[in-house]
Amino acid sequence: MLLILVLLGTCMAIGDGVITPSISVLSAVSGIKLKVMDLHENYVVIISCVILVGLFSLQHYGTNRVAFLFAPIVTAWLLCISSIGTYNIFRWNPHVFCALSPIYMLKFLKSTGIEGWVSLGGVVLSITGVETMFADLGHFSALSIKVAFAFLVYPCLILAYMGEAAFLSKHHEDIQRSFYKAIPEAVFWPVFIVATFAAVVGSQAVISATFSIVSQCCALNCFPRVKIVHTSSKIYGQIYIPEVNWMLMCLCVALTIGLSDTNMIGHAYGLAVTTVMFVTTCLMALVMIIVWKKKIISAVAFLLFFGSIELLYISASICKIPEGGWIPLMLSLIFMVVMYIWNYGMMKKHEFDVENKVSMTRIVALGPSLGMARVPGIGLVYTNLVTGVPAVFGHFVTNLPAFHQVLVFVCVKSVQVPYVGDKERLLISRVGPKEYGMFRCIVRYGYKDLQQENHDFENRLVSSIVHFVETDEESASRPADVLSLEFQNLDIEGFYAPENSFLDTNHRENMVQPSYDIQVIKSGISHSENPLLKDESLQILRAKESGIAYILGHSHAKANKSSTILKKFTIDVVYAFLSKNCREPDVVMNVPHTSLLEVGMIYYV
Repeated sequence: MLLILVLLGTCMAIGDGVITPSISVLSAVSGIKLKVMDLHENYVVIISCVILVGLFSLQHYGTNRVAFLFAPIVTAWLLCISSIGTYNIFRWNPHVFCALSPIYMLKFLKSTGIEGWVSLGGVVLSITGVETMFADLGHFSALSIKVAFAFLVYPCLILAYMGEAAFLSKHHEDIQRSFYKAIPEAVFWPVFIVATFAAVVGSQAVISATFSIVSQCCALNCFPRVKIVHTSSKIYGQIYIPEVNWMLMCLCVALTIGLSDTNMIGHAYGLAVTTVMFVTTCLMALVMIIVWKKKIISAVAFLLFFGSIELLYISASICKIPEGGWIPLMLSLIFMVVMYIWNYGMMKKHEFDVENKVSMTRIVALGPSLGMARVPGIGLVYTNLVTGVPAVFGHFVTNLPAFHQVLVFVCVKSVQVPYVGDKERLLISRVGPKEYGMFRCIVRYGYKDLQQENHDFENRLVSSIVHFVETDEESASRPADVLSLEFQNLDIEGFYAPENSFLDTNHRENMVQPSYDIQVIKSGISHSENPLLKDESLQILRAKESGIAYILGHSHAKANKSSTILKKFTIDVVYAFLSKNCREPDVVMNVPHTSLLEVGMIYYV
């Protein structure tokens, strides 16, 4: 249920990435109809679609090239609406300042009853947009965002809304186009241009936030693998996902053309945003208890206070489901089904790997040669297991009784912290006795890290292994996969804390800091030329010189014959379709195709 709740909020946030660009651009462009009376509604929709297509087409260049314009545009926009709001307040109704008192809100709800409660579905649009500020947390501190919102954004918005209310108090008939009609004639076109640019900037923030969410979902095995491109070499966190970009563009254009009405899109927008806020509040209450160790009474009070307000807005927005509110529900349902099925399939795959791993007793019984021919070179066996020998290894040697002189089981894991430093990226341990030439390398990423190794990964890996061999004085006395067994005491998949590691600080640094220059290979690797290296280190370097092969398991999931029809459809149709059409693991990890070996396997769930 917790997973479903999290996926609901995540999918509503992704749906927000579809709705926000549509309503922002369409509402900004619709102001042109006040000056061009004969302009048909279809032309407004066409202009909006052209702007949306242009916006999404420029995403692959990255926002860093035009980001220097964002702050001036938003600042100019806030100053414009606050100035116009102040002008309207003093011109039409100076007493509108009394509306800051919550007494009038209570009087309004008391006098209007159900109609006032239903109107909250529209009132909620005045607070939408603030939920995307989390997208800025990747580039700014929380304090800077608080200061900017409290001292610039919030006052400007309050003045703008009060000015619009003052205008409407004297012009009841202009409710549909109140924003643009409240603008003085002399500054209409400059404000229109700034509003259009501000809509594009606001849409860009939501699109970037959607990319970030999808990227983190991929790292946590909750979204099919997609291509993630880092668009800036200076600003970390600016990414571009082609598949998601074009999907959002098609959905935004379809929504703009299909509805072409800001009121209906607004109903969808309100329901999506309020749901995201409520889910965030529920999860924050859990964070207060589990992570921050606050008292349960404090978390409950927090949940009741903020949750009750958000549920009030959600209940009003639910009444708008027939009038456009069904859109975020449909989008989130589709995304939830995809994400839940993918997470379920990946979980079953991991369970299969754990249950079918090769025991160390069987490996040791085979002897140093593992019962097969050992050919020159290094074999990198990719696996999801942090302990034991994966089933893909046994399947490979069963069909081809030959393996590389040096074996490295590489496990790529996302840990529950945003970033992992380069010095703590690799964990090296030995698998089996020393003469077996088998190692394990756990490559750790934070959920915000890009899981893309550069071209120097092979050198870094070999250098780390050599460093481990040179510094591991106990390696000769360990007859089995001792370090890997010790990994079982470290919840590496769910928690990352170096201070809790089973190794002392100096030894851990030895494991993850490669200090040997791999270029020693080019200058000779004999004892006379490199007297400081051990025999095993020289053997590893010779194996590196012979070549490196990547062995990946190519697994296919099948539902058991005794499974229900729903499960067979889920696994054999939906999950199989997603697996076939998502990015392959070798593409995600930048594995060179000339050195790739895939081992086909079928696992039943």
